[in-house]
Amino acid sequence: MNDPRRSQQDQRVIRAQELLETTDLPMDQVARLSGLATTDPLRQHLSRRTGLTPSAYRAAFTQRPDRTSSDVTAR
Repeated sequence: MNDPRRSQQDQRVIRAQELLETTDLPMDQVARLSGLATTDPLRQHLSRRTGLTPSAYRAAFTQRPDRTSSDVTAR
C-alpha cells in the first residue's frame, strides 16, 4: 500500500531536484518552493534519496545555470 505522506514527500524532493538542476536560487528558496519549508528537511530528504547534499547535488547535476529566479517564481 502506498503511503500518501511518502508520496507527497517524494514529489517535494523531486521538485527540489528540478530547482537545484535548473536554477541558481538560494537553498532556502529551493526548500520553500519545493514545499520542504527549510534547508534542514531539504538536506535530510535529498541526502537520503541521492546520497548528496543539496550543494553537491547542484554541482553534479546543474543543467542550465543561466536560468534565473524569475523563471521559477512565475510558475
